[in-house]
Amino acid sequence: MESISSLVIFNDHHYLLANKPPAIPVQEDQSGDVSLHRMLQAYCKHDLYLIHRIDRPVSGAVLFAKTTEAQQSLVKQIESGDFKKTYLAIVPKSEIVSEGTMEDFLVHDTRHHKSRIAEKDAHAGKKAVLDYKIIESLDRYQLMEINTRSGRFHQIRSQLAARGIPIFGDVKYGARRGNPDRSIGLHAWKIAWLHQSQKNKMTFQANVPQDGLWSKFATLQESIKPTFKDYNESGDA
Repeated sequence: MESISSLVIFNDHHYLLANKPPAIPVQEDQSGDVSLHRMLQAYCKHDLYLIHRIDRPVSGAVLFAKTTEAQQSLVKQIESGDFKKTYLAIVPKSEIVSEGTMEDFLVHDTRHHKSRIAEKDAHAGKKAVLDYKIIESLDRYQLMEINTRSGRFHQIRSQLAARGIPIFGDVKYGARRGNPDRSIGLHAWKIAWLHQSQKNKMTFQANVPQDGLWSKFATLQESIKPTFKDYNESGDA
């Protein structure tokens, strides 16, 4: 795996933002594997408050707070919708319209650790809404940009699978085959929040993995930046 310092996108007295590689957990789980949370706390020698999570096989931006004030601010922003995340997903090529909204009611199946669509009784599930657009197509696969309006368990994975377009490598939700590193084609690409102290909007991009199917999309190669400083609107990164 890359060095811990190479994963850090932004780091100040209030926040630490990292680009999580696939196949490692954000926090401790039953596997006993070292988590991103633990590694980053050792790296910065500071307690970190976990604000949000992405699934183990997913890569991309994960934000931690360093102070209780920053933590509380981010929790409020998540509740109000001011905390923004944009994902990228690789799915099989299909006849789905190029841009639209998906709305479902999801049930968390704790026994199988996955979500399913509440088709018969919507009241049994929690409403899940996402907006998407297809930004590039290959012969067999498409690249989707996704913004969620709700933060449900496995929301993107289950909603796409329900429409016959499971995420690349996501055998849990119907993909034909998995990836050797157990990653899936889902990446937390962009993240934005209001800085608790400076009161300016922070906007960053986490580069996609540079191997496998990700490297086949020209749009992504053009978007890769040598530094993340450009994405801080204040210029103070």
